[in-house]
Amino acid sequence: MQIHSTLQKHGKFLSALAAALLMSACATQPVTTAQLAVPMTKITQSEVTPDLAIQRLKDGNARFVSGSMLKRDLVAQAKISGKDGQYPFVSVVSCIDSRSDPALVFDQGIGDMFTARVAGNIVNEDILGSLEYAAKVAGSKAIVVLGHTHCGAVKGACDSAVLGNLTQLVAKIAPAVKATPDTHGADRSSKNHHFVDAAAEMNVKMTVQAISEKSPVLRDMIKSGQIKVIGAMHDVETGKVEFF
Repeated sequence: MQIHSTLQKHGKFLSALAAALLMSACATQPVTTAQLAVPMTKITQSEVTPDLAIQRLKDGNARFVSGSMLKRDLVAQAKISGKDGQYPFVSVVSCIDSRSDPALVFDQGIGDMFTARVAGNIVNEDILGSLEYAAKVAGSKAIVVLGHTHCGAVKGACDSAVLGNLTQLVAKIAPAVKATPDTHGADRSSKNHHFVDAAAEMNVKMTVQAISEKSPVLRDMIKSGQIKVIGAMHDVETGKVEFF
């Protein structure tokens, strides 16, 4: 009996010691779990709500701005998603601007998001079809239209630029420029960067509206609460994204 009691005491002591050592290890490496970022799976995608999808982007942008982006093994992620399939939780329509890459500014990895990129972050039938696939077929939970400051396409629309196929593209942004009130004076050209940024924001809002107006599939999903469509602006100087 005495031996049994002694073993019990020693067992409790060793268990307590092991727990203490584990807590100590976790205290010195608090971000270890967060760093083990893996691609979305069918199960984890199904657990994401539209609001949570947007919050994940907000949290990711906060990491990007603070310089605390998650450490990811992208090669491993590619192998996993290549074998098991892709289950992105969000779709982003953004400009082609090299300073405004959605995966970077939202700190997301391989298999996390669908991205449709075109100068001026506009939508046409092809992009709408892509968004319909992403939401209805592939299960993404939100659509974000991401504009950015100092947008060259918006500047072109402000100045009625003429250059090959670019002429037709900036013409699609022109309604947003026209709908934007004077900002910081009466200069409505690309020289007034305050007006350019205001027009870029207006362009985002009009694109968000166009998505629901031009796509019955997405409009029904919005009404039923299956997805959300939201606009955002990326400041290319600070990296910060403001959601509307």
